[in-house]
Amino acid sequence: MVILMPALFSIMFLGMQAALFSHARTVAIAAAQEGARTAGGQHATAADGISAASSFVADAGGRDVLTGVVVTAARSATTATVSVKGDSLSVIPGWTLAVFQSASAPVERITR
Repeated sequence: MVILMPALFSIMFLGMQAALFSHARTVAIAAAQEGARTAGGQHATAADGISAASSFVADAGGRDVLTGVVVTAARSATTATVSVKGDSLSVIPGWTLAVFQSASAPVERITR
C-alpha cells in the first residue's frame, strides 16, 4: 500500500491536470473563433472581436477555467485575427500551464 497509493494519486492528479489543460485550450480556441467571427463582420472592428472573445471566456467559466486572460485582435482589409492567452488551472502547486490559441476569419465585404 505504501508504494501503490502514491503512484495511484500521481496518476490521478496527472489525469486531472491533463483534463483541466484540455478544457482550457478548448475554451480558448472557441473564444478566439467567436472573436474572429465577430471582428470579421462587415462593419465590425478589432475591439468588437476582443469584446466577443472576452465575454465568451467569462460565459464559459471565466477564472474557473482560464486565469490571467489576455485577448488581442488585428483586422486588415481581408482578415480578422483574434488571439487568446491565459493560464490553465493547476492541481499541482506552483505549476502553471500557459494556453495560447489564435483564430482567423475572412472579413465580410461587398465586392463587385
